[in-house]
Amino acid sequence: MRSLNLYDKQDIRFEESAEPVIEHADDVLIKVKAVGICGSDISRYKKLGPYVKGMTFGHEFSGEVAAVGNGVESVKAGTRVAGCPTFCCGECESCQKGELSRCENLHVTGAWLPGAYAEYVKLPAKNIIPLPDNVDYDTAALVEPSAVVAHGFYRTSIQPGAEVAIMGCGSIGLLAVQWAKIFGAKTVYAIDIDDTKLEVAKQVGADVLINSLEKPAHEQIKLHTNGKGVDLAVESAGSPVTSAQVFALPKKGGEVVFMGIPYADIQMERFYFERIVRNELRVLGSWNAISSPFPGKEWSSTVHYMSTGQINVNPMISHRLNLQEGPETFDHLINGKGSYVKVLFYPEVG
Repeated sequence: MRSLNLYDKQDIRFEESAEPVIEHADDVLIKVKAVGICGSDISRYKKLGPYVKGMTFGHEFSGEVAAVGNGVESVKAGTRVAGCPTFCCGECESCQKGELSRCENLHVTGAWLPGAYAEYVKLPAKNIIPLPDNVDYDTAALVEPSAVVAHGFYRTSIQPGAEVAIMGCGSIGLLAVQWAKIFGAKTVYAIDIDDTKLEVAKQVGADVLINSLEKPAHEQIKLHTNGKGVDLAVESAGSPVTSAQVFALPKKGGEVVFMGIPYADIQMERFYFERIVRNELRVLGSWNAISSPFPGKEWSSTVHYMSTGQINVNPMISHRLNLQEGPETFDHLINGKGSYVKVLFYPEVG
């Protein structure tokens, strides 16, 4: 089968791999219809992380069940599905407490197990997310990143009528704009340095667009909030710079939730650090997308709001490509060649 396999830093290859086969009673074999590039994929490609040399990459996908093990009753061949690619051990202290995203042995398919940049991928039945008929494959390929964002919002204390700032309008930020509305935000501020991404943020529901190259984001936020700031600031850029700047956005007693991952050290000016202390901010980290009972309400809620149209991913998808374009696409992404928001690959085509 066609696949994209990671061999080393910046060495991803389009090649033939053996198709996965049913081995266990709870196995589900899925024919991949669409699979997206995650920011963590880009980081792992650029400088590596947990991986096995030659491993099939990718974890954000949708598809159709091709075959199931003899113990599977929840889905059958032909069922349209997305997949939760995350595995927890079920044995560590966090798992025993039901805090699955804090599992000591958490891992995601595409690292130690073959992933979804391929014509077929295999997961246990409990990781399978059936889709309603009105959620198409392109939309369902973003179930996983949407669940990541939902997990972060569930950690906050946001109330209907809140004002929310989203720092960074990549895929996670654009989904955060929509989840903020679902959670009842009356005003959502989208912040980025790229006007193209800000325009997409407007299409998916942002009320106020802020280009932080024009004036520091916190100064613009204050102009819109009578000098107070927002109730909740979401860091979704994963930049060392924005990971400091985000602390200046909330009002006194407000919250910050980190959904982005800055793959570098953060050097913080005194001004930004003092905002945590002087404004008595509540600072939250958010990791992955699973909760108890596995895989968690993040997944069922995502599918529900996709089916109602309240999560609309179509404006986010900037590129729809054949899988064999993968090596070139990853090179372009890390070297800033072209303007990308969300990339989907289609393994069947080509």
